[in-house]
Amino acid sequence: MNKAVSFLAIMAVACATVIAGEVDLKGVKCVVASARPAQMSKSADYKDGKVYFCCGNCLGKFNKDAKPFASKANMQLVSTKQYEQKACPFSGGDLNPETAIKVAGTKVAFCCNGCKGKAEKAEGEEQVKLVFGDKAFEKGFAKKKSDDS
Repeated sequence: MNKAVSFLAIMAVACATVIAGEVDLKGVKCVVASARPAQMSKSADYKDGKVYFCCGNCLGKFNKDAKPFASKANMQLVSTKQYEQKACPFSGGDLNPETAIKVAGTKVAFCCNGCKGKAEKAEGEEQVKLVFGDKAFEKGFAKKKSDDS
């Protein structure tokens, strides 16, 4: 009886871990072909997380050279909740929730209205590169800690 209870407990923890680790791709677009929906079956490891693609061709392009897609990949890590914002992406300063805006559908806050204004002046791809480029990403975002850490 004890073995059965132990087994069920272990299985419950394992299942909860798998479920908690899954990423919701609803509304998430491919890192390469940004108009197409991302698929769970097409992914690549990236910065201690996973980024998702619409097809094997896009996955192959990313694996060949990720640098041109870094900003979109960084944004996808945030939009899939694998990473979270910890500071202003421009200054590294404390976040002011009143400065929050959407950048390509992903909520981002800044330290002040000056930084917010800098982001708002840019549009489309330029805005994504500005807010989610590697330098800004390193300052403003961090791998989300699991609930049990």
